[in-house]
Amino acid sequence: MPAPALFVVSGLAQYGGAAVAIGLFDRIPAAGVAWLRLVVAALVLLAWRRPWRTPWTRRSLGAAVAFGVVLATMNVTFYLAIEHLPLGTAVAIEFIGPVAVAALTGSGWRDRLAIGLAAVGVVLLAGVTLSTGEGEVVLGLALILAAAACWAGYVVLGRRVAVGHDGVTSLAVAMAAGALVWAPVLAGRGAPVLTSPALVLAVVAVAVLSSVVPYALEQTVLRRVSSATFAVLLALLPATAAVVGAVALRQWPHPVDVVGLVLVSAAIALTSRRRTPPDGAASA
Repeated sequence: MPAPALFVVSGLAQYGGAAVAIGLFDRIPAAGVAWLRLVVAALVLLAWRRPWRTPWTRRSLGAAVAFGVVLATMNVTFYLAIEHLPLGTAVAIEFIGPVAVAALTGSGWRDRLAIGLAAVGVVLLAGVTLSTGEGEVVLGLALILAAAACWAGYVVLGRRVAVGHDGVTSLAVAMAAGALVWAPVLAGRGAPVLTSPALVLAVVAVAVLSSVVPYALEQTVLRRVSSATFAVLLALLPATAAVVGAVALRQWPHPVDVVGLVLVSAAIALTSRRRTPPDGAASA
């Protein structure tokens, strides 16, 4: 399946999980939901991949752990940020991370133009606005910039893990490491889940839809494309959200949204015509 199609599937899963997660925020703090999502995803992936049966070197294990800490921090800071910023604003600002990766690792005019088009398209799709209070904005910006930095690290470290070892098995170790690192701070915030079987099922749905499915698919994509191309493909996520909103919720896009979709589509078209990535990985 082509890499853009995998990203569409990933986006559908992520936004399905997000819809479930939003309904949990009035019962469990956002940071608690983020941590529970990591824990359940780690358990599912560990049971599926059984990484203890795979031979590990110190280098591959260290890379998986580092990847997991960055991945967990990205999720936690994003969930905290959207408590203080509009979701569209958070999505657009967080995209600074992949933009930086593509700008630094791109290998020609096609990469540079593609990431420029994708960045503008994401901003238009997100509908950036800062309408909350001043204190809320400052805290939200600090958190989302931290998430953006982690997203950049996710792209770079995720590709290293995907190419250097079994990507999905490494993802299982990564999820477990990230959950353990944040456990002392956030485990207590996830405690309300123990009061209701319905909450447990909802958290499992969030973890599978928002972590297991999309991150496993992204490990597959990262083995096939360069970091710069992957960063551009990430722009498909907000574009997918806009299309799903129009089809499923009758939330028809405004003219500005249509322009954003066109720009993202153009960026994807540019990257789909790339030659073999510089590191020798197969092109999508």
